Amino acid sequence: MINLKTNNLKIRQAIFSDLKAIHQLLILPETDRFNTLGLPENIEVTKSFVDDWVKAMQKEKITNYTFTLLDRQGGKFIGLFGLNLGREIYKSGEVWYKLSPNFWSKGFATESLNSILDFCFKDLNLHRIEAGCAVENTASYKVMEKVGMIREGRCRKVLPLENGWSDTFEYAILDTDKRLK
Repeated sequence: MINLKTNNLKIRQAIFSDLKAIHQLLILPETDRFNTLGLPENIEVTKSFVDDWVKAMQKEKITNYTFTLLDRQGGKFIGLFGLNLGREIYKSGEVWYKLSPNFWSKGFATESLNSILDFCFKDLNLHRIEAGCAVENTASYKVMEKVGMIREGRCRKVLPLENGWSDTFEYAILDTDKRLK
């Protein structure tokens, strides 16, 4: 079981008992505004996501990590963080995150991203971490910039959101880049 700790967070592998908290996060329209997952129709749909995430983390060679973010003091569920690894030869991965609105603008996304980057570069020995977000998702790209990720480009109309196709900003950081903490 992977457990990471920061000053304010406990970051651990998603487990089946997280289902209710994850469902409560995924059914919020404001957390889905810039995501393509869509609002689950019921808890059974969420259960299928959680089942897939947990099974992926039980494989001998993990290529898709899903973590829960918990308040280190009280253990309150804050959100989700994902890491999907690319082909082994490229030593790369892509990250995503989704936090409960109650925890927006409190530094938790930045803190968790820094911790996951440490895990990627130190523990997994990766070379490059990428992330993308809708161009309107100012909060998300500010988090990436706060940790030192560099905006490498813009992809046109690639993100199918509820209100139509969105452009995305593409970010990356290398193991040799200067990290901001």
